[in-house]
Amino acid sequence: MTAQYTFIPGVNETDPKKIVLAIQQLAAGRSNATGSITLATGSATTVVDVNVNPVAPTIIAARSVPILVATTANAATEVGNGTMYVSAVANGSFTITHANSATTGRTFLYAIVG
Repeated sequence: MTAQYTFIPGVNETDPKKIVLAIQQLAAGRSNATGSITLATGSATTVVDVNVNPVAPTIIAARSVPILVATTANAATEVGNGTMYVSAVANGSFTITHANSATTGRTFLYAIVG
């Protein structure tokens, strides 16, 4: 699957069509600040490096809020057990603390706000 990035005009962009395209994409709910993550097995933390997008290299900062949504039964169980939380947010990444388990397939979608 290829990543589809929202167009981000440069600060010196003068082409109105490119600027309008970016605004239309944002209004339609598109954002480069989304992704998916599967929790690490055999570890109590998973670090999510979100600055892998070459178009928008700084999509998370220390005061950003990662929102997680379970996409598998194992992920929903982890949430239901109350053993998972975002324990740190930094420039470029966030850390999820969770049960140190051999359970695979604990997959989440995430969106970064702020």
